[in-house]
Parts: sequence; C-alpha cells; structure tokens
Amino acid sequence: MPNLLILGGTTEANALAKEIAYQGINATYSYAGRVTEPRPQPLPVRVGGFGGMMALEQYLRDHSVSHVIDATHPFAARMSSNAIAACHRAEVPLAALTRPAWSPQPGDRWQRVPDFAGAVAALQGPAKRIFLAVGRMHLEEFAALPQHHYLLRVVDDAESLPLPRRKVVVSRGPFTVENDRALIESHQSDLVVSKNAGGSGARAKLDAARALGIPVLMIDRPILPKRTEFSSVPQVLEWLAHSGVNLGV
Repeated sequence: MPNLLILGGTTEANALAKEIAYQGINATYSYAGRVTEPRPQPLPVRVGGFGGMMALEQYLRDHSVSHVIDATHPFAARMSSNAIAACHRAEVPLAALTRPAWSPQPGDRWQRVPDFAGAVAALQGPAKRIFLAVGRMHLEEFAALPQHHYLLRVVDDAESLPLPRRKVVVSRGPFTVENDRALIESHQSDLVVSKNAGGSGARAKLDAARALGIPVLMIDRPILPKRTEFSSVPQVLEWLAHSGVNLGV
C-alpha cells in the first residue's frame, strides 16, 4: 500500500495535497514549522524538522514511506539535500515538484548573484532604501549592512527582526503588481532584493520594479544534487502511477 510523504509549505505542495487527497492516496504532509499558523491541509499533517538526514532516513523506515515528493521552497536547500540522501539510503523513490525559475524580461534591470554572500557583497556602500524580499529566515545575512533602510515583508511574527532601520509589512501572498508598486513607491525603494523563487505568487514585485524602472538584485537558486524534477501536479501523478501507485479516481 502506498504511503507518501509530501515535504510541503508551498503553493505547489498545497495543490498536490489536494489532488492526493482527492485520489484517496495515503499520505502525510510535512511542514518545516517556520510559520506560526500554517495552512490547513486535506491530509494528515506533521510539523517540524526531522533532525537531519539520518533521522529522516529513520522516519522513512519507521513509517514505511513508499514515495517522497519534495515540494519545499527552491531555497530550502538543506531539506532537499537531506531528502535526496535519505531516500537514496532508504531506497525510497523521490521526486521534486518545483516551480520554474524566473528569467529577466525586456525592461528588467537585474544584477544576478550566486548566493546570499554575493548579495551582501553587492550591497556594500552608501545607504539605500531597499525592498528586501528574501523571507525572514535570511534576514540575518544582511545584519552586516545596517546602513540601509529596509522594507521587510513577512508572513507572521514581526517581532525581534534584525536590521535596525526597517519598515515591516505583515502579509501573505499571492501579491498583485498594483499593491507591490504602491508599496515600493510608499517606501521610496531604490532597489529590490529577491531570491529567484519562481512561480506567480511572488512575481508581482519584479513586475512592479520593471514598471518603476527600479533595479533588482536577484539571488540565484542553490545548486542541488541530481534528482527527478517535475513542474506540475499532473506530472507527479503520472510518475506515481508509473511507480506502482494505483490512483483512486
């Protein structure tokens, strides 16, 4: 009997969970526990990390997990790397459901850097007004640059954030171009800093920056070991079917 583990926390993971529940497939949805109030799911949910690669391997064995679908954020590199290694050791099939990366469009003013260290290096210098759209987990990376005035947008818990010169907006996507343009204009941002997360839910800030003629400092995705990747829920379902999972609907 199939027993799926969905590593979730993204829009894509939520869509997959809905379809897996509809198909009547036994599965567990795993949240990393970064958000105080995660979205409810139509599947059994576990919250929190596994404690490293070997602990994840043991979880797969203890719970007789038959397949793992990694639908975490493209920048959840540690979790994804642990999943690849744990599934290899436990001989559990693994597939990733990930959104395509963004590409610059005509009119975009992108400067690409390979990682967060590259972004910090690129921001050395005089004070700027920056829309730092990288998520709260990565804010500490920029603590060495207190001269800038930052616009920060977080999902919840706006307390105890680093960076002394900041304006905090608590909001959950998807976002619109109109609202992001108004947000950037109200903050008088000179620059947008973004991870190349891909997808549509967070793209509005890039379209707003293009419309306003504001440059974007784009952080490339981390490089992961080779794995099977899909970009849509139907592709994952087809992979499951070919892997011996009987789709119920």
